Amino acid sequence: MNWIRRSTRSVIVVTVSAAVAASFSLAGCADSGSAKSPGSTSSSGVGSDKAAGAAIVKQAPIAKASEIPAGSAMAKIKKAGVLKVGGTATSPLFSLKNPVSGTYTGFDAVLAKMFAKYIIGKPKVERRQITVATREAVLKNHTVDVVIATYTITPERAKQVNFAGPYFSDGDTILVRKDTNDIKNVKDLEGKKICTETASSAVGTLKKKLKNPKLLLLDTNDECLQALEQERADAYVLDGSIVGGDAKQNPDKVKVVGKPFSTEPYGIGLAKDRPEMQKFVNDWLRKIEKDGLWKKVWDATLKDSLSGEAPKPPKITTGK
Repeated sequence: MNWIRRSTRSVIVVTVSAAVAASFSLAGCADSGSAKSPGSTSSSGVGSDKAAGAAIVKQAPIAKASEIPAGSAMAKIKKAGVLKVGGTATSPLFSLKNPVSGTYTGFDAVLAKMFAKYIIGKPKVERRQITVATREAVLKNHTVDVVIATYTITPERAKQVNFAGPYFSDGDTILVRKDTNDIKNVKDLEGKKICTETASSAVGTLKKKLKNPKLLLLDTNDECLQALEQERADAYVLDGSIVGGDAKQNPDKVKVVGKPFSTEPYGIGLAKDRPEMQKFVNDWLRKIEKDGLWKKVWDATLKDSLSGEAPKPPKITTGK
């Protein structure tokens, strides 16, 4: 995707997705990082190290009063005392809900709490489960304030919503069953049944790369993984860090093959009718990158699964 500058992204994509290849929807719930409220779950963990996650959130900055003008979208969120975040509960490395404790772990999960603290002064998050197909709708009708959910920036999506970032970059990668030996790269997918998420950017990429792709479109990561394991699909294609997380959790069943064959810059989704949010979020991203907190989140959530040092964050290319 050439809409975001390729020079910066391509370095990140190779670092993230190649490392993955080499090394291997819901009711809202409150997430405050403090005491639980009725009908809510509290999460302070990151990856397998909850203490590290809590420490990062504790270090996260809080916006100055002058950065939140009266009457702005940020002021309304601050007054509400909670940040409504559209996300997922099934992405192992980015936002995964523990079915027993109700806590969320992963890169996006931590960023959501950090951003809530930046606006409100405390990391209080109300999480709303969304799918790839519903992300634009929940922003337009203000069901959520932001979408932080491995949300690839594309020109088509930018016609419907605003983006801040990118804050991360990845690439479409292939996941197959452990005993599959005839699929090694994207060309080998010709004639194969390929699962991916409905309305994901991978759909367009596969249509460009293959003459006649046979697609099985499902709503969630879990559904696609299940379809692959049940042999209803020959391969599952999505962002490397997502399918890489699946491979890490299911090493006896599935594996990542080949190299990434696209670039996927992740942005934070925002409503078009709240234009002031874009600069505010971009300023926050620059701040946590400069302070070294972005790297700390990477180390706490992704380092164990993606070998090597944290890459340099992608250059922010949205906004004026």
